[in-house]
Amino acid sequence: MAEITTQLIKDLREATNAGVLDCKKALTQANGDFDEAVKYLREKGLSTAVKKADREANEGLIGTYIHPGSRVASLVEINCETDFVARTEKFQELARDLAMHIVASRPEFIRREDVPAAVIEKEKAIYRVQLAESDRPEHMWERIIEGKVDKWYGDVCLMEQPFIKNPDVTIKDLVVQSIASLGENIRIRRFSRLEVGGS
Repeated sequence: MAEITTQLIKDLREATNAGVLDCKKALTQANGDFDEAVKYLREKGLSTAVKKADREANEGLIGTYIHPGSRVASLVEINCETDFVARTEKFQELARDLAMHIVASRPEFIRREDVPAAVIEKEKAIYRVQLAESDRPEHMWERIIEGKVDKWYGDVCLMEQPFIKNPDVTIKDLVVQSIASLGENIRIRRFSRLEVGGS
């Protein structure tokens, strides 16, 4: 087991933003292995983040982004639990990144639960017409339609879209990571995308 020095605890704290006692515990769990301790803290932080997702979030700010040329812009309201977190650079950067993402990726809804049933049925009707014109057996249609709807959610729902700055991460993952690092529940409440000449 590697020696757990004050410097090692300090380095881990700087790398993860975790508290001193958490860093010490993580290094003890990892037998002094720095990388394992980082992994332990990340996993612990993400599981804690899931628990925090039910807490009230009534503070926050409005993130804005205007694309060069000033023809496309977006506003996004992002909430947290305290004004203190809302003023942090990390939270403000998240708000800016989300606003930029909305301009680039054109989401229509925040979550799949927000999509009206009529819109889903309209989408399914389009797929049924496509399948009727294909040679796919009819008994497979419903399963194919469910798969297509699932993929469509990934295109139109903000939380399921790949983040433009890191496509390996969805917006939902990005929010969960932010909850873990900032220690408060974070919610995207609403957004608006504006385009010159758009409806």
